[in-house]
Amino acid sequence: MTDISAEHAVLTDKLGVDIDPELLSLALTHRSYAYENGGLAHNERLEFLGDSILGQAVTVHLFTTHPGLDEGSLAKRRASVVSTVALAEVARTIGLGAHIRLGRGEDQTGGRDKDSILADTMEAVIGAAFLSAGAEASGALVLRLVAPLMADPERYGAAMDPKTSLQERAAQLGMSPPVYTVIAEGPDHNRMFTATVAVSEVERSGVGSSKKQAEMAAALAVWHALSDRA
Repeated sequence: MTDISAEHAVLTDKLGVDIDPELLSLALTHRSYAYENGGLAHNERLEFLGDSILGQAVTVHLFTTHPGLDEGSLAKRRASVVSTVALAEVARTIGLGAHIRLGRGEDQTGGRDKDSILADTMEAVIGAAFLSAGAEASGALVLRLVAPLMADPERYGAAMDPKTSLQERAAQLGMSPPVYTVIAEGPDHNRMFTATVAVSEVERSGVGSSKKQAEMAAALAVWHALSDRA
């Protein structure tokens, strides 16, 4: 049997903030798991709270550290940092997917790596951190998590519009334009899309609950690979 307390300790160590175990369990409980286990509480209320904490922390940081940027530029930077694709990337860096409590069907169709589930759970964890440790600690957590995104200006555009950024990067490197292929699996009410993107010999895949999400995830993965090469 999995030791949930040990799993929580691993995750809180990565987060660098103490979160009440019950709140953390709730933050990690996807609605598919809740419905399969008798209608347990799930993380959507915490997700709602975490979204606000995330937005406020990023907004204040951008406002105070970039006094020369106008409203439009600040809004674009904020949007790219708090986007589903960006938050999913943050979640992957701490291995969040392994800790999410998913229903069997969602788990079997790659739910642990879906951008939407990873991003929503990341927001729920931020909400749990706020309730457990307060505004200052949860705000600091947000800034630690998104620091890599905000430290690299090129990543702003890539996180917000991976497909355009990939096309531009491929052109800069003199490589062939991206070629996308998408397959869909599962019933109509729970479709899972897997996109594969190839740029010359570089190929990566991404998954999502829509064709667009899958293509964006795959495009971002290839963009990172090409950026490392550059």
